[in-house]
This record gives sequence, C-alpha cells and structure tokens, in this order.
Amino acid sequence: MATEPEAAEPVVPSLVDRYFTRWYKPDVKGKFCEDHCILQHSNRICVITLAESHPVLQSGKTIKSISYQISTNCSRLQNKVSGKFKRGAQFLTELAPLCKIYCSDGEEYTVSSCVRGRLMEVNENILHKPSILQEKPSTEGYIAVVLPKFEESKSITEGLLTQKQYEEVMVKRINATTTS
Repeated sequence: MATEPEAAEPVVPSLVDRYFTRWYKPDVKGKFCEDHCILQHSNRICVITLAESHPVLQSGKTIKSISYQISTNCSRLQNKVSGKFKRGAQFLTELAPLCKIYCSDGEEYTVSSCVRGRLMEVNENILHKPSILQEKPSTEGYIAVVLPKFEESKSITEGLLTQKQYEEVMVKRINATTTS
C-alpha cells in the first residue's frame, strides 16, 4: 500500500506580516548597519523598530539600559497625547531621536524616528525589561508609534526601502565583507 505524502501545514502569516508593510532605513545618519524598520499599517500609523541587522540584535550584545531622555529639556516619556486631534503629541522629523540604547560593552545607539509625524506613544515596557527589544523587536519590543500627517502619509515612504530592496542591500553587505 503506497503512502501519500503528508500535506505541509499552511504557514499562517504573523499579525505583523498580515497588517503591516515593512519599510527599512539602512545606515541611519550614516552609521553602518544601524538599520531601522518602520512597520506601516494601512491606517498610516507607523511602528518604529530595529531592523534584524542592527548591531543590538546581531552581535549578542547585552542591553544595559534604554533612555527616552533625548536632552536635558526633552524626554519622550513626557509625551502626553489626548483627544481626537492628538493634542500634546511631540512633532518629530525624520532624524529626530526617539531613544538611546546603552549596551554593557560601552556602545551607545540612538534610534531615530525615520518618519515625520506626531509621536503617539513610546514603549515603556522596554525600560523595565530591555531584553524584549532583542527577543521580539517587531512586536512587544517596538520603540515608538508615530502618526504621520494625513497629507504626508503617501510620501513618508520616499527614502525608505521595501523588504526586497533591503534584502538586496544585505546581500551586498555580505558580499563586501566576504571579499575584503
């Protein structure tokens, strides 16, 4: 009696893959491999995370602390949003710093917004448990949520790479390091 091959279980896309489009900003502020990922929902909200190739996620670093204190007068934790028109939200430019990540080896990384818009929330959970930033960067370990202006929501992806374009950049990086 011939046995039939088992049908492979259909792969169910994750919540992030179903409802968000991934955009990437490689080498933010000219810093090699400091890549950020922007998860854009169909309602234009953007979730800022670290890309898989970011040094914090790649090299097995230990995060000592994370700070949303950008300068002496500016803390992203003081962002208080209220009402339909999102009053009180801090306005961010593409290069506006969101937080600083301090690693136990002395390295320090600044995470930028990468999109213009209003800061809706920051993830305070990563302050208390920084390891979730490394364990679940696209879900519970996100950095912040930014809402672009409606009229700019189509143009925010200019200067960002699609998943396929980003994968091509990664292949070029790997080829460059193996040939040198």
